[in-house]
Parts: sequence; structure tokens; C-alpha cells
Amino acid sequence: MLSQKNQIGCWSSLGSPITTEILGYAGFDWLLLDGEHACNDIMTFIPQLMALKDSRSAPVVRPEWNDVIVIKRLLDIGFSNFLIPFIDTEADAIKAVTATRYPPQGIRGISLAQRNNKYGTVPDYFANINDNICIMAQIESQTGIDNAEKIAAVDGIDVLFVGPSDLSANLGYFSDLHHPEMQKAIQHVFDVARAHHKAAGILAPVEADAQRYLAMGATCVAVGSDLGLFRAATKKLADGFITKEA
Repeated sequence: MLSQKNQIGCWSSLGSPITTEILGYAGFDWLLLDGEHACNDIMTFIPQLMALKDSRSAPVVRPEWNDVIVIKRLLDIGFSNFLIPFIDTEADAIKAVTATRYPPQGIRGISLAQRNNKYGTVPDYFANINDNICIMAQIESQTGIDNAEKIAAVDGIDVLFVGPSDLSANLGYFSDLHHPEMQKAIQHVFDVARAHHKAAGILAPVEADAQRYLAMGATCVAVGSDLGLFRAATKKLADGFITKEA
């Protein structure tokens, strides 16, 4: 995520280690394992992390909320890349960062032997992990747009990531992602990220949108989802064989 090169990702929402493993072999730079709008929890995330062990794709998790306890548990099972939803203010951003760091940089609780440090077999884990966490702040509201500068300035925030659907609803353009005011807001987030030497990201499952956002300055773009790909492929297959009645 911290690379200046484009990082192309994909959403993983089906909650299956098998579909996640298949996505992992596709060659994406990163995969988002969704805990906000998908049927995932701690016990479904673990087998998906196991399924990605042989993959070049970096696993990113989106918790259901910017919650210290939830984030602590996700850290303990092995996640180090986070997309935190609804970051509206500088305080929200600081809360997310401190939740992922051990003292004195943060407030992460300590457990000496968990999956994150291979059950206590990684001797330098505690000395190095604070410097190896990536936080993507999801901007999804007018408040977040207004505070983008302050959010980007928080040390430990690595990516400003636009949540286009919620942002469109919040701005009064529900699902009208191409409205000029929506595009203006998205461009503003990208520009702020660049000015603060942070990466900029967005979810864009339509190829033309993804290409436009890359041209606008996004460097961290999710170009699809397992759910969307499966739905489209199965519908196309069925339509090729099943005659529609008049």
C-alpha cells in the first residue's frame, strides 16, 4: 500500500476460504476481506488468512467499525493491513492508529502468544510490528471530505480511501457516482492524499471508472469483488442456455 506504484485489489465478501484462495492465485496486489458488509467474523477470517499463505496478494481487513476491541482481535489473528470505515475526523484517525500500536505509540493490548506472532515463535515481533501496520482511512461523508487534510496529516494514516456508495448517499446523490459534485469530492480526497505523500484509493468495480480514478491520481484501486464476479458469470452462463419466456 505504501508503494508509489499502482496497487490493484479486489474485494472478498463471500466468506469462503476456497473462493478467497482462488482470488489469491489471480495475482492481485491486495485483497480486502470484508467484515463490515459481509458474513465474516474472527472464525471465518482465520481460514481465509491460511488460504492466502501461498498468495502474492496482501490481505487487508475491513472491520465492522473503528472499534478498539474489534481491531485488537483482528491484529491477534494476523492482520496488519486495515481499511477502517467512516473516518470522519482527526480524532477518528488517531483512534484507529493508536488501536493498532503497542504502547507507548498506542493502546493495543498485549498477548504473548497468538496467531499474529506464530504463537510466540517470532522473537522480534513486538519490536517491529508497530512499524509494519498499514491503515487505510475510509472517507464516506461530507464531514470526512471537510476534514481530509487533518485526517491525512495524522501519523500512521497511510491511505485515504473513498467509499463511493456511502459518500454518494451522504452528499445527496444516492448511487449517482458520476455526479459532478461526487467527482469533485473524490478528486479532492486524491489531491489531499498526494499533498501529504499518502496513497489514495477507491472501490471501482466498473473498468471505465477504475481507469478514470487511476488517471485522477488514485494508486490503490479495488477493481471488482468475488460476489460481483460470481453473480455476473453465473448469470451469463445461465442466459446462454436458458430460453426466456415471453
